[in-house]
Amino acid sequence: MLNDQKCQKRLYEQYFGFCLKIVFRYIYRYENAIDIVNDGFVKIFRHFKKFERGESEHLEKIWMGWIKRIMINTAIDELRRNKMMPEIGDLPAYVWEQQDKSQSADQTILYKELIDHVKKLPPSYRVVFNMYVIDGFSHAEIAQQLGITTGTSKSNLFKAKTHLKNLINKDFQQADICSL
Repeated sequence: MLNDQKCQKRLYEQYFGFCLKIVFRYIYRYENAIDIVNDGFVKIFRHFKKFERGESEHLEKIWMGWIKRIMINTAIDELRRNKMMPEIGDLPAYVWEQQDKSQSADQTILYKELIDHVKKLPPSYRVVFNMYVIDGFSHAEIAQQLGITTGTSKSNLFKAKTHLKNLINKDFQQADICSL
């Protein structure tokens, strides 16, 4: 099935936006994020036989989780190759267009604001925050992936949350001043 180029193209087009949002939480330069997504799709096509289908009623969730994990691992590999140097860039507006119609415009705006704040975190805090809070990795999995201790993972998460809390409080204080 996935050896068929038409099928690959259709799959790529259908999941490109989903994958780009995942990768962009780790790689902030748009051009680099595109390269990582493309590398991830090559892995998907190459290793499709390893995909475990499970129950047919949950196939879409299982599929999306498998794709997500490949994209995250590909992004982390790139960060590791570049010694986790922070990336600076921005996503074009079309990437943020709502694809999930159940999300309100407010949810989309809050998501964008959260990502903007997460971008401001130091790289080591940002990666652990993304992996733990957004992508659901355990501290043991994070430690293994990044070559750090579980304690370091927990510490970086705590520091990331503290930093984000300060940024959000600062936003609220500025909003209060502007409303006066």
